[in-house]
Amino acid sequence: MSDPRHAPWQPTEILLREERRRVAARLLRRVDRFPRPGDACLEIGYGRIGWLGDLLSWGLRSADLHGIEIDPDRAAVAHEALPGADLRVGDARALPWPNATFRLVVVSTVFTSILDDDTRRAIAAEIERVLAPAGALLWYDFRVDNPRNPRVRRVGRRTLRHLFPRLVGPIQSVSLAPPIARLVAPLSHRFADVLAAVPFLRTHLLAVLTPRDARASNR
Repeated sequence: MSDPRHAPWQPTEILLREERRRVAARLLRRVDRFPRPGDACLEIGYGRIGWLGDLLSWGLRSADLHGIEIDPDRAAVAHEALPGADLRVGDARALPWPNATFRLVVVSTVFTSILDDDTRRAIAAEIERVLAPAGALLWYDFRVDNPRNPRVRRVGRRTLRHLFPRLVGPIQSVSLAPPIARLVAPLSHRFADVLAAVPFLRTHLLAVLTPRDARASNR
């Protein structure tokens, strides 16, 4: 059973989701990689729906959406919500798509749950392989460790750059620390936004990275 604190209707989840959607859209526009209908988009670890619902709200079609998820139970929920999408169950170390397939690859709160460095590098290499030359990687994950959860290991800016040496682009800290957000968000989103402006209170990194040698798209 999922943690009720992460239910999409919770004030904290609304706050955090709205901010990361806003920042992601701004950074994608900054590097001229905002996805359009017809662009093939992939999410690594889409869970029960992940960012796929956000992509639909940005104007993408179900047929544009692809994903791989290791948990079949979570995947079944996403299949029911998005029957027209290409959502698969499998291991991201061996993605079942050809080279340079996707204009956008999303990976969100996946790598911090992977403690093995070789597995991290293998998945990162597969992401770079399937990313189109004029595509972008949208990254969102923890930049700090959780002392209560030893099964999570942070990914800082330097580690992120090392994982994707062929990609470049803006990286921004986001997301008010969840324990603080859960206290403040139900009372005032405005005050939560004020606190989120303090850098050391942010727990995640959001990045939009593009191939280093990519030329401008001819769209």
